[in-house]
Amino acid sequence: MADIGAMASLADVVNYCDERVLLGQVPDFPGAENGLQVENRGQVTKIGATVDAGLETFRSAVSRGIDFLIVHHGLFWSPLPPIVGTNYEKLKTLLHHNCALYSSHLPLDCHKEIGNNALLAQVLQIRPIQWFLEYEGQPVGLIAEWQGDRATLRDRLAAQFPGTCKAIEFGSPAPNRVALVSGSGGSAIPELISLGVDTLITGELKQEHFNRAQEERLNLYPCGHYATEVFGVRALAHETADRFNLPCEFIDTQCPL
Repeated sequence: MADIGAMASLADVVNYCDERVLLGQVPDFPGAENGLQVENRGQVTKIGATVDAGLETFRSAVSRGIDFLIVHHGLFWSPLPPIVGTNYEKLKTLLHHNCALYSSHLPLDCHKEIGNNALLAQVLQIRPIQWFLEYEGQPVGLIAEWQGDRATLRDRLAAQFPGTCKAIEFGSPAPNRVALVSGSGGSAIPELISLGVDTLITGELKQEHFNRAQEERLNLYPCGHYATEVFGVRALAHETADRFNLPCEFIDTQCPL
């Protein structure tokens, strides 16, 4: 139970998050800048979590009294954009309202306990078998055991991701292994057959993957980039809030993509 009026130092909160997501041990895309992206005046009283570092999300966060916001898709990607227009408004909102921003991208996809793929497997009640899809030596995708038919898997996904789950079914009607790649998972498709997997659960795909599913006899389930990546930031925020006895809130933007 959070202690009303409790406070933690920004440095302590950041150090905890860095250690929990194994910051520095997981490579990421150029310019991702995992970790603290914007600091505040040094104290944290309420932790928030959301998927994207968007202006409206920042405004929602500060209106809720959040002064440490954890995101999956941070502010900075390569190349660094000029701090003008909306980019200026984003930073102005955070700085004016003393809200720190912490970002964790691939570390929160591949984390074996609080990562998006690990938690998705847990939600779907399927047992992880192995990790795959390496990025600079770090596997970010997960293969799990499935016991049941394709229709049951589809129904379970539709229940978890109402409105965003799509089914492209040309593979086995009773797959025994499924791959999970949160976010954008098209890069996993070339590896599936060599691993004996014909079923992929992911966030988003491209139109061309429909033809590949037909040609290579695959089951593909794009369930929404946003929807498959709410798990990690939410778990990290709640764990951090519990560690420092602080209130915590997840900001759901209802992104349909």
